[in-house]
Amino acid sequence: MLSEAARRFAALPTAVKLLLILTAALLPIGISLVWAASQGIRDANDVLRSQAEEQARLATRGVESLIARNALALRIAANGRIADGDGTCATLEQSLTVTPAVARQFELEDTNGKRICEVGNVPETSRLPLVAPGDIALRILPEEEALTFRVGVAGGMATGSFTKAELRQAAVDAAPNIETLALRDGMNELPILTPEALRRGREQLATSRWPMANGRLEMLVGTKIPMITTGDRLLLMLPFLMWIVAALLTWVVVNRLLIRPLRHLKRSVVQYEPGEGEFVLPLKLGPATEIRDLSEAFARTVRRVEDSERDMAGALEGQRKLVREVHHRVKNNLQVVASLINIHGRTAETPAARAAYGSISRRVGALSIVHRNHFAEMEENRGISLRPLLSELAAELRATAPESARTMRIELDLKSANTTQDVAVSVAFLVTEIVEFAMLNTPEDPVEITLRRTSELTARLTLNSKVLNPDEEGDREKMQFERIIAGLAKQLRSALERKLGRYSVELPVFPPR
Repeated sequence: MLSEAARRFAALPTAVKLLLILTAALLPIGISLVWAASQGIRDANDVLRSQAEEQARLATRGVESLIARNALALRIAANGRIADGDGTCATLEQSLTVTPAVARQFELEDTNGKRICEVGNVPETSRLPLVAPGDIALRILPEEEALTFRVGVAGGMATGSFTKAELRQAAVDAAPNIETLALRDGMNELPILTPEALRRGREQLATSRWPMANGRLEMLVGTKIPMITTGDRLLLMLPFLMWIVAALLTWVVVNRLLIRPLRHLKRSVVQYEPGEGEFVLPLKLGPATEIRDLSEAFARTVRRVEDSERDMAGALEGQRKLVREVHHRVKNNLQVVASLINIHGRTAETPAARAAYGSISRRVGALSIVHRNHFAEMEENRGISLRPLLSELAAELRATAPESARTMRIELDLKSANTTQDVAVSVAFLVTEIVEFAMLNTPEDPVEITLRRTSELTARLTLNSKVLNPDEEGDREKMQFERIIAGLAKQLRSALERKLGRYSVELPVFPPR
């Protein structure tokens, strides 16, 4: 699996490889920085929550202290004085003047809740329950926006109240950073502190509940905890954004300075074809000096290759002319030899000598025909075409046939196929041997020569004649003929297929175009 991953990674473009490497190198750092920033924000939030909780606790304690201080002062001052009569409230008010931070509005009631006297403007207290000496009752009056309390004393009860402003002042004095404040007694709720921002719904506050007065009241305190803002999120994502910017910037720089100029240079090299025009370098290769040096090195290499190709083309043309001249001279020499043999054959004294001269002349003529066809095919470099070669050879054999075989027919059924010079020489000699043997033995019967392609690389040459009889033995001339035919077939590297009246052999040929 690792080797497969390495292979796929190696196949990626260089720009993608660079981006992946930068990602692998910088991403852990970015993740670490993001984690550190987020951890710092969480720690700061925890500290702020602790501070907010402390502020809520102090605000609750301040309000509770206000209630407890007033209830205690009123109980002490009123205890045992209700029986004095109408002057009790005045006496009690005078007694409370020496007690700091105590409200100056209260009323006294008998044990049945009937009002005895009143100082200040005390809200309606009929809804407060009767309390025994030493006990206390608390009730919120939402319509009067006040908190009332009733304490039991000897001979009756004393009732006092706190306005919303007094409660707010007590809470703010203890905890100046609170945002909202409300009191609940189980049935009613008294909002004490409600900022305008909260009323408009543009603030999110953390609200906590605090029991007070032994569970008789509940304080709802709202404190503002700084939330993660857009700026905080951007700060939190800054390392990650820096990683993205660094990776993309590096990728852009490398792509523009290296990858893109290399692609332009590659396109110019790929599109260049030797001999079809001058090698033109791209105009824009960027500021990288290494790329420019590489392009100049390509230009020098191309010039050297062009010079070398011109030299090789000149040498090849000279070699081609030399080979053409050699084949031309060989062809002419063979024709001279064939002419000399024909001249000597006509002046021979015996029929056997004339026949020998004729046989030699036909073989020299076959070799001359091969060289002539090879010389003609050199311009196309496709080898020797067997169809015109065999056609010309058949015409030459009919022209040089002995008197007894002048009327013998040579029938041709040939398909196009090209082969090498060595194969063509062996084919020419093979056809010459078989046709001559038929001329000398069965001149009245025709000889059929067939050439068929059997595959892209092979063709079958078949000769039909009644003289071809592989089972005949004892004839010295026939045995000599069979040895010659077998030797020529070996030169073709193919087994000679002998059947009654037909010999065939496989020939190596070039693929068709």
